[in-house]
Amino acid sequence: MVKQWWTRRYVALCARAEAGMTTAEYAMGTIAACAFAAVLYKVVTSGSVSGALESVIGQALDARF
Repeated sequence: MVKQWWTRRYVALCARAEAGMTTAEYAMGTIAACAFAAVLYKVVTSGSVSGALESVIGQALDARF
């Protein structure tokens, strides 16, 4: 019975200590994902990477089975 009381108390304290942190974590994750997507878009649309991708796709479409 005492162990159950301590377990409930510990969970309650942990939940209270982390209240409000999920919003900030989601915001930082969203910002990081958007920044990564912007960098990835710039890399993929650059001339050399675009040419390499077109070459790979062209070779894949012309492959014999």
